[in-house]
Amino acid sequence: MKNSTLLCIATLLLIIISQKIIAQEYYTISGYITNAESGESLISANVFDGKTKSGTVSNLYGFYSVTLPKDSVYLSISYIGFEAQSLALYLDKDIDLNISLSNANTFDVVEITAASSTDSNIEESTQMSTVVVPIQQIKKMPALLGEVDVLKSLQLLPGVQSGGEGQSGLYVRGGSPDQNLILLDGVPVYNVNHLFGFFSVFNADAIKDVKLTKGGFPARYGGRLSSVLEINMKEGNNQKISGAGSIGLISSKLSLEGPIIKNKASFIVTGRRTYIDLIARPFVKRSFEREGLKGNTGYYFYDLNAKVNYKISDNDRLYLSAYSGDDRFYANTETNDSDTDIEKLETNLGWGNFTSAFRWNHKWSNKLFSNLTATYSKYKFSTLVGSGYEEFEQGELVNKDFYKADYSSGINDIALKYDFDFIPKPNHYVKFGAQAIRHSFNPGIFNLKIESIYEGETEFELDTLLGQSTVKALEYNAFIEDDFKISESTKINFGVHASGFSLDNTDYFSVQPRISIRQLLANKMALKASFSTMRQYVQFLTNEGLGLPTDLWLPTTERVLPQDSWQAAAGIAKNLGSGYELSVEAYYKWMKNIISYKEGASFFSLNPWEDLVTQGDGRSYGLEVFLQKKKGKFTGWLGYTLSKSERRFEDKNLGDWYPFKYDRTHDVSVVGVYELSDKINLSATWVYGTGNAVTLANSSASFTTNGGDFFSWYDYFNERNNFRYNAYHRLDVNVDFIKNRGNFKRVWSIGVYNAYSRNNPFYLNPENENVVNSEGVEERKTVLKQYSLFPIIPSISYRFEF
Repeated sequence: MKNSTLLCIATLLLIIISQKIIAQEYYTISGYITNAESGESLISANVFDGKTKSGTVSNLYGFYSVTLPKDSVYLSISYIGFEAQSLALYLDKDIDLNISLSNANTFDVVEITAASSTDSNIEESTQMSTVVVPIQQIKKMPALLGEVDVLKSLQLLPGVQSGGEGQSGLYVRGGSPDQNLILLDGVPVYNVNHLFGFFSVFNADAIKDVKLTKGGFPARYGGRLSSVLEINMKEGNNQKISGAGSIGLISSKLSLEGPIIKNKASFIVTGRRTYIDLIARPFVKRSFEREGLKGNTGYYFYDLNAKVNYKISDNDRLYLSAYSGDDRFYANTETNDSDTDIEKLETNLGWGNFTSAFRWNHKWSNKLFSNLTATYSKYKFSTLVGSGYEEFEQGELVNKDFYKADYSSGINDIALKYDFDFIPKPNHYVKFGAQAIRHSFNPGIFNLKIESIYEGETEFELDTLLGQSTVKALEYNAFIEDDFKISESTKINFGVHASGFSLDNTDYFSVQPRISIRQLLANKMALKASFSTMRQYVQFLTNEGLGLPTDLWLPTTERVLPQDSWQAAAGIAKNLGSGYELSVEAYYKWMKNIISYKEGASFFSLNPWEDLVTQGDGRSYGLEVFLQKKKGKFTGWLGYTLSKSERRFEDKNLGDWYPFKYDRTHDVSVVGVYELSDKINLSATWVYGTGNAVTLANSSASFTTNGGDFFSWYDYFNERNNFRYNAYHRLDVNVDFIKNRGNFKRVWSIGVYNAYSRNNPFYLNPENENVVNSEGVEERKTVLKQYSLFPIIPSISYRFEF
């Protein structure tokens, strides 16, 4: 019945579309748009006919298709930072036309633009709440310790916030990081953090395109409540061997790309690794030896990206991509108290992702393009703690105490997706497809080993697994959408996303309508509105107070319901001229069945995870202002967000609404990049945000029991998240010194993080101090002390390209 309903909806939409196509003599121009220097496909390149004022954009793989009436055609093909091409021809048959654009012979001109499904001008786009950030812009912005970070750049956009000082998590319009669908070449990435959250896993040298959707979701997106972040890897230069690299304070990077078969197949490989552990190893070893210890301690992370593609024909192309990244912390020591006594301590902490994707593009006709994608992804978190004591007599083990606990959790996905682009006329752009995902959840397993030997005899021995077994589930979805122009002033994107989830004997199904409308006003200002519903079946548990990636990805079950949301937004968009654009949006989002730990519960528990959680509601509403300077030597933006985000759980805060921990009333970001010359680039960012919410006791009282033998303090809390940190603000600056020698380019980057050394709050801690009261008497009081993480931090890095 459910499948029949979905089929009827899809059929009805296709009938409506076909009715709109008038029986008239039309022909189609289609092909691929690429970078002439590298052969890389260009995403969202514009194709515009000056006579009919109709056009389209290239899709994720550079494919475009425009259907026009039989007549003379004056095509303009353009892409930011590239030289535009103009073509005049008479259209009396279908034409295959592949187009290569050359880099403009100017300074690197980049743009941050409201993403569009049909045009590049902000007022022409149907879709709202979407931003595309050029990777070259990200590379020029100031960065913590000189480490270019995609996610930290996105935190500077209105409606997007960080979790705290230096953190790379994204909190989009009042949502949590787990409510963001983060796709790397179409594959979900479940953990995006390196170095306990201070850096993201995405290597900017491997990335071609970054697009963030905060609301007004088209029907092709689903599975998360708050946002969709699409990160697409480079395909590799199919013209010549080229490369890039960098050496910084934290890590070094190297990438290499080139043709396997010129104009037909290419590859790209990139790698990044920190080296603090390697540099510190001899110093740590020497320090241990002075203390009479053996062993080592350290931390590192790495990531690897690789991609190959092969052009079988003009109609068929294959892509294979993979990513692997890990973080590792280790501390292992061995103490020899004498020749016969040995003590050992072992601590290991690790987490990482592996993703892979195989894609087949096929052009069925000039109007129909398809992409078949098979993906595999894996995320694992593990921690190990062990200790032991051994005593020997004449070389024989006589006494031993040994303990080791190994905990692991994670999620594995295997998925298959088939989607289509159908462009019957310039006034219609239809997308439809389906996907199935096989989830394997590891809710958390303890491997516990204990061994005790006394005087050569084993007294106790244990080797057991505690926890819950792997859970398998099936998630599936189908969608259809059409972005169509009703008149010169009115455009609509309408679609339906249907999804389901099956686990054991539990099944869920949801139909989620989506609509976005754009209306051009007389002054060429665009009035936009959108409404979307979303459902999330994959649950995420984390302790907000911990800085470690103690993430549990878990399924929806009979007891734990799927999360749902709806979001409405309205706004205006206007091209102000001279490269300036302005957008103002207001939104309201309601979230249902969001998940959280119960009071006092944590992931280190042997109880079933369903007993540890509670579900409740969330709401968020606000106003976002985004003023951009898109072209010229000076580019940048001013972003401002006025918002409120709240949560409500029956068993927390007496069932009343309370501020979300990352609720911020005011959030301001200013970004500027100035190309002083072809040898010097200047950039700066300034951010301001209302302090995070935190729960603190309003009062304390002491009690004595058992005739005064025992003394205890009790804290009283009147409500949850009842106190605010001080406001957060920070200035970062950077200067790039560039030199070109033939095909070799080098860049020295000198930056300063937190330039005026603001003591921003990282956490608050109640502490006892001796203070002098008004009467001059010293007394002991509890005071609240603020601790900061980063003072002013200078950095330097060296980048090169060849």
